[in-house]
Amino acid sequence: MKGITRTVWVLSLVSLFTDTASEMLYPIMPVYLKSIGFSIVLIGVLEGIAEATAGFSKGYFGKRSDLSGKRVPFVQMGYALSALSKPLIPLFIAPLWVFFARTMDRLGKGIRTGARDAILSDEATPETKGKIFGFHRAMDTTGAVLGPLLALLYLHFYPANYKTLFFIAFIPGLLALFTSFLLKDKKSSIKKVQKNTSFFSFLSYWKTSPPAYRKLAGALLFFTLFNSSDVFLLLKAKEAGLSDTNVIGVYIFYNLVYALFAFPLGVLADKLGLKKIFIAGLAMFMIAYLGIAFCNTKLLFYFFFLIYGVYAAATEGVSKAWITNISDKKDTATAVGTYASLQSICTMMASSMAGLIWFHFNPTAAFLIPAIASGFVIVYMLSLKTKPASELKPDKKG
Repeated sequence: MKGITRTVWVLSLVSLFTDTASEMLYPIMPVYLKSIGFSIVLIGVLEGIAEATAGFSKGYFGKRSDLSGKRVPFVQMGYALSALSKPLIPLFIAPLWVFFARTMDRLGKGIRTGARDAILSDEATPETKGKIFGFHRAMDTTGAVLGPLLALLYLHFYPANYKTLFFIAFIPGLLALFTSFLLKDKKSSIKKVQKNTSFFSFLSYWKTSPPAYRKLAGALLFFTLFNSSDVFLLLKAKEAGLSDTNVIGVYIFYNLVYALFAFPLGVLADKLGLKKIFIAGLAMFMIAYLGIAFCNTKLLFYFFFLIYGVYAAATEGVSKAWITNISDKKDTATAVGTYASLQSICTMMASSMAGLIWFHFNPTAAFLIPAIASGFVIVYMLSLKTKPASELKPDKKG
């Protein structure tokens, strides 16, 4: 495909293999942890610590990548840790060991995210960012379709044999790692700065970043404060009477829609403007959440998860393309990493708030409030002044 370079293909295949491995385990992880004695509270603590590790490390390692002028070593190390964590989890059932292995997986994600997205940004022009990031998201999410399908197929023949599935997931993880060795760093005009930085030093980027970055990232983070984990969508489907198989089926269907629409919507964003497609995506989110709030039939759940898949396809890659377009080239990984770190924190807060609203009020309220909040973000985004790619100033060299 025109404009999709070898490097973009390699990175996209690496993401596909990694997501296949991760999503094979996603549906069965809570069940497996409960089977080895983890309580619901302990599972929550485990996932909270793991996600916090991933969140904060995205900013730190993004900045380290910019300071070193290197991208590929961070990408390879990140995917290596995620791959190796898969077979480590079932080796021992001691909580500390499981915490170590699970945190290793999320740390790997934190190490690679900023550097990977900086590579993708460097492979594109301002006019093709939507296409490049959309293609990558499409390939990545294809793994989120293949993973659960493979897990369902395996569990059909070997019910409750969860441990073996962790070792099977190691195979696509290894494929991802080996594929990452096809990547090479380009000669960069960015000066290398060798200096020590604290773990939270990336937070200072917020003050020094371009005003356009703060305006956009601020709006995205406000939205994230109300956009809880997709687990709540699946819980709502389960509560409405869908079987476990149907719940997993809805999740696979959502990822399939996401994968199919991410690339064409990215291309469309380049033609019509990143802002327009992103706002359209937020409108899809509002419709999906309003619908799911009152949904009680299987057919309607599939319809609203279709809408939700279009929302994800119209916003995930587009937001990264938008952020990299308004960031200085020498700070690309820091800009992406800082936003990703703050986004992780906001997601944890959103999920906690959704859980409290669900418990103290009702599930309907847990979906209505985010839908209303997305409306405010749409109004703000409409007033946000953005320049088309052709008017962007060239990146500063530094």
